[in-house]
Amino acid sequence: MEDQHAETTCIRGSYNEQRTSAVNVPIYLSSTFHQESFDDFGPFDYSRSGNPTRNALEQKAAELESGSKALAFSSGMAAISSAFMLLSAGDHVIVTEDVYGGTYRFVTEILPKFQISHSFVDLTDLDAVEAAVRPNTKVIYLETPSNPCLKVTDIRAVVRIARQNDCLTFLDNTFLTPLYQQPLALGVDVVIHSATKFLSGHSDIIAGLLVTKDMELGERLAFIQNTFGAILGAQDSYLLLQGIKTLGARLRQSTETAEKIALFLQEHPLVEDVFYPGLPTHNGHDIHTGQASGNGAVLSFSLPSRAHSKVFVEQLCIPIFAVSLGAVESILSYPAAMSHAAMPEAERKKRGITDGLLRLSVGLEHVEDLIGDLQQALRAAERVTEKVEN
Repeated sequence: MEDQHAETTCIRGSYNEQRTSAVNVPIYLSSTFHQESFDDFGPFDYSRSGNPTRNALEQKAAELESGSKALAFSSGMAAISSAFMLLSAGDHVIVTEDVYGGTYRFVTEILPKFQISHSFVDLTDLDAVEAAVRPNTKVIYLETPSNPCLKVTDIRAVVRIARQNDCLTFLDNTFLTPLYQQPLALGVDVVIHSATKFLSGHSDIIAGLLVTKDMELGERLAFIQNTFGAILGAQDSYLLLQGIKTLGARLRQSTETAEKIALFLQEHPLVEDVFYPGLPTHNGHDIHTGQASGNGAVLSFSLPSRAHSKVFVEQLCIPIFAVSLGAVESILSYPAAMSHAAMPEAERKKRGITDGLLRLSVGLEHVEDLIGDLQQALRAAERVTEKVEN
């Protein structure tokens, strides 16, 4: 069946278990595969190079992103670093300045060892993007919405600049998933996921994905994956397939709750800023609605200081305080010490990652319970201000 909705593809893809008609993909816990013929090997020989369970997951990921080739990695960072291995010594990359701390660490600490230079640019400023392009620029790396300040980049415009300068575009689609944003359809070359997050949804595995529309580019990435060996195991591939089945229901409810929480926080006197593309006041709201079909379940907000954030976090009862996002449980994190701890303080503050910034990934708890919990934690944080004033 063609042109089915993504929520349906999450559950019913092209894979069929021919031997038993089992509803679930079998877990092929085999490192090697017997070859029936001396002269003609079968589709699988060694699980680093290919595994039937992982192959089913990769087919699913390619379908969801409307791509031709997908690859499943042992982590999101394994996927990101493997994508950057398309580069060669002497190349230059442009990276969105508001980027995940692990990506920042790889770009600043690892790529220079291979004589690959970089520029961090505010990709919401198209003039700045064009000015940053050099003759040796080979990749423009996007996150939209970005982590953790939820900045929105005009994907079509950046793709246009990249193509004019013979650059590839990489886009981290973790926050919105293929249900809400289809970067390949907008011209992006490589879509990246930390599949640990929304695609899995249960805080039980670590996984990454790369998806391309161009098969030749996908095969180049497959060669890199096979060479480095950072593949996702069969057990985790199975768990990720199971998580994807409920993505539509999970993301819909979490997004509806996130939208209500964003409005609540926006009205609270202690909250200085709320960063969420679903708010009409968000600087990138119009661009976002023109390239995405949903607002997602992640938002960030700023309290006046680290002291306020500390009291707020310690008073909360429902969200867990942890790294990561995209799970059935709401997860509150403190970017300055968690997701962006690898970024020097001066660089964090330049990007708006203040000591009062908190990031909330909204889960499946009841919206009234979450807002009630936020209210009582904010009341406790308000007492920090009262102490200072007295």
